[in-house]
Amino acid sequence: MSIGYFDVAGPGRSTRFLQEHLPDTPPISLHIHSGSRETVVDADPASLNILAIHAHPDDIEIQCAGTLLKLKQLGCCVSVATMTPGDKGSDELSAEEISNVRRAEAAASAAMMDVDYSCLEFRDLSIIFDNDSRRRMAEFLRRKHPDIIFAPPPVDYMHDHEITSQLVRDACFNAAVPNYRTQQWDPAPHCTKIPHLYYVDAVEGTDHFGMRHPVDMIVDVSDVIEKRLELLTCHASQRNWLQRQHGIDEYINASRRWAARRGKEIGAEYGEGFRQYKGHPHPTENLLGKILEIQ
Repeated sequence: MSIGYFDVAGPGRSTRFLQEHLPDTPPISLHIHSGSRETVVDADPASLNILAIHAHPDDIEIQCAGTLLKLKQLGCCVSVATMTPGDKGSDELSAEEISNVRRAEAAASAAMMDVDYSCLEFRDLSIIFDNDSRRRMAEFLRRKHPDIIFAPPPVDYMHDHEITSQLVRDACFNAAVPNYRTQQWDPAPHCTKIPHLYYVDAVEGTDHFGMRHPVDMIVDVSDVIEKRLELLTCHASQRNWLQRQHGIDEYINASRRWAARRGKEIGAEYGEGFRQYKGHPHPTENLLGKILEIQ
């Protein structure tokens, strides 16, 4: 996997973010039923591109890595991306130093999953919804051309998560509009379809008011939970920081506890919750449930 910088020009400026260079993957064949937004995908899992995007390094491992592992086992092409390099995730290192550490940790976790990793090079606590950010996200989706996207939920404990959610949903639509210009020097072709968008669980599975976060599907990840927790240990900088803050290994314990709570809802030891976005004109077929054989 080669890593390079992806330049996106904005009004009077140019933005660079890190991206690996991957061979183009042709889109899968689709049949769209007239008068319906239900999309029937005539493809096996090996033909599907899966993309998980979250705000910071370690968010994906906490919220949906178990499901990604299961999809990878089925032969799906899986990619993961973080909006930032986690530049404010330390009380000891400078922003540049911790960014280098956390990019490497995220890349190590991705390597353990045998998936591709990208960092879009936004900055912690500075992700905003503006036209430059919208163009950057749309260009990224055009280059990945995903069939399924996992994104943070619209309501979560911090704005980086919530704005990332907005940017991903916005880009799902915009990336498929031929005349939407991303102002990239070498722009990718527009997407030929709107992907299936799934929101991962909120942190702790609760909303702003402590109420249970709604999901419409829970994936049993009991068989891969130990591997998921092993992936999380790649993020040693965060684990060590929280050990100093709390005096216990809360980083791993919390991830296991939250997964156990979701799993209990379906009679499984561990689970990961998702909610599909079905607003117009997104596809409404539960492609993820179909692949994983979940009713």
